[in-house]
Amino acid sequence: MDRDDVELLREEPLHEGFFRMVRLHLRHKLFAGGWTEPLDREVVLHGTVAAIIPYDPIRDSVVLIEQFRNGKFAAGDAQPWSVSIAAGMIEPGESAADMARRETLEETGCTIGRLEKVLTFYSSPGGSSQHVTLYCGQVSAEAVGGLYGVAEEGEDIRAFEVSFTEVLHMVDGDLFDNAISIVGLQWLDRNRERLRRDWT
Repeated sequence: MDRDDVELLREEPLHEGFFRMVRLHLRHKLFAGGWTEPLDREVVLHGTVAAIIPYDPIRDSVVLIEQFRNGKFAAGDAQPWSVSIAAGMIEPGESAADMARRETLEETGCTIGRLEKVLTFYSSPGGSSQHVTLYCGQVSAEAVGGLYGVAEEGEDIRAFEVSFTEVLHMVDGDLFDNAISIVGLQWLDRNRERLRRDWT
């Protein structure tokens, strides 16, 4: 089935802020035939996002960031800071690749050399419109370390280098709490040898 198999009856705005929320009044076709009864479904409109695995193929290391996360705090998590790869919202008129380069510099201080598109996906399509384009970017991690972020946006970001071996231990030890980082680092595990061959 596709978009033509959905009938949008009404879209009701619920919230206008950093994110938007709407209530969709709709119905859709059933696999068994016929249509659902009218459904009411809330959706958070996140926009489009690019995420980047900053990888140094010479040092065989990844640049990670740590920052406070509102969602973890709201969920009652005892540790509302999160370790992740770099990511951010794509601005109007900006390509995903340009945003990946900009955000990596803003959040880690690293300049990307080669950039490879990994894949695209929805982070949580049941209740969010957030669509992610994931990249792997070639960086030099030799001088990584320090505090970054855009002060006007309230960002307070710590960047640091971790060896690829340790990154895998972190993934296996359940030390990443966000899907984008887990997806990206598992992709890197499968493609690392090729990148080291092609990027060095």
